[in-house]
Amino acid sequence: MDLNRTKAILGDLIAFPTVSSDSNLDLLSYAANLLEQLGARIELTSDGTGRKGNLFASFGPDIAGGIVLSGHTDVVPANPDEWVGDPFEMREADGRLYGRGACDMKGFIAAVLAKAPELAESAKNRPLHIALTFDEEVGCLGAQRLVSALEGREALPSLVIIGEPTMMGVIDGHKGCCEYVTRFQGLEGHASNPGGGVNAIHFANRYVSRLLALGEELKNQADADSVFDPPHSTLQVGRIEGGTARNVVAGSCEIDWEIRPVKRGDEEHVKDQLGFYCEEVLLPEMRIISPAAAIDLEVVAEVPGLTPIPDNTARKLLFELTGEETSDVVAFGTEAGLFQSLGMHVAVCGPGSIDQAHKPDEFVSLDQLSACLTMLDGLSAKLREET
Repeated sequence: MDLNRTKAILGDLIAFPTVSSDSNLDLLSYAANLLEQLGARIELTSDGTGRKGNLFASFGPDIAGGIVLSGHTDVVPANPDEWVGDPFEMREADGRLYGRGACDMKGFIAAVLAKAPELAESAKNRPLHIALTFDEEVGCLGAQRLVSALEGREALPSLVIIGEPTMMGVIDGHKGCCEYVTRFQGLEGHASNPGGGVNAIHFANRYVSRLLALGEELKNQADADSVFDPPHSTLQVGRIEGGTARNVVAGSCEIDWEIRPVKRGDEEHVKDQLGFYCEEVLLPEMRIISPAAAIDLEVVAEVPGLTPIPDNTARKLLFELTGEETSDVVAFGTEAGLFQSLGMHVAVCGPGSIDQAHKPDEFVSLDQLSACLTMLDGLSAKLREET
């Protein structure tokens, strides 16, 4: 019966086309309705435009030390031409449930909503919270707002389980992800006299060279006992766009680049070094020709990693609930580091494989959903034991 209810809820969730560029409010309304009927205290936080939001539902006493089950509601786009069926209509075949977001990560959310009656009933002495966020796929924007709303509360939860797809393995560490756009404003001119303009592409190229040199420096700063692969923070440029034609001195250029920090503070070091290089080297040269020349850095997202810690109560709880005995680290990012920044203990564990995420015909298996439901049954039992 639990699996059938989970399947029905997952079908409903997939039918909400919550691509990051679109609203998730209808999905939140659906979840809020289910949870309010069970007596949940519902808090909604907006993205500022009124088109998206977070839901934070609470069962049990309004005290500190609660457990959070967290999932993001947004999904990546889906091209119907690449799918067997409609990406936003759940399809079942061969023990699998197909649909955009099936594993990343509406499968986990569906399981939590299906087990909400038992979880609510069990949360008599220790709070149980359900967090649903927006825009994880484009920078964990919703979780940043949620964490800001939680910061400073006396009734702060103590541990968080993030239900990203891990094949129900226990993950206690991953790198951060910091994304940036650097824009160069030079001065257009005729290519027959390049010195009469300020070629934004040329200066952007020097910026990239400095960025890559900093990346080489980070390689030499890896901790000997790092659990990550590669063991050091990484830098990479993903897109460069500039200029108008080959016979025109490029007046503008922009670079999309990122840092995947292993150690906190590496991103600040890189930004500081690049800022110094711009102010002391590049801009003075650019402004000899054009005083209006500029270099601007846009911070798209700065999401901290999940740092493995020796005594992680979330990891310990998941070992008890899943029967796993070891944890691992992963390359992909989650919202976990944001919750950890508030002092909470955090681990990642959810149904499905990350190998299916963001691909056509994304699916979660029924076996994985069943394993997740078993874990949530164990959590309900654990809550009933709390005194």
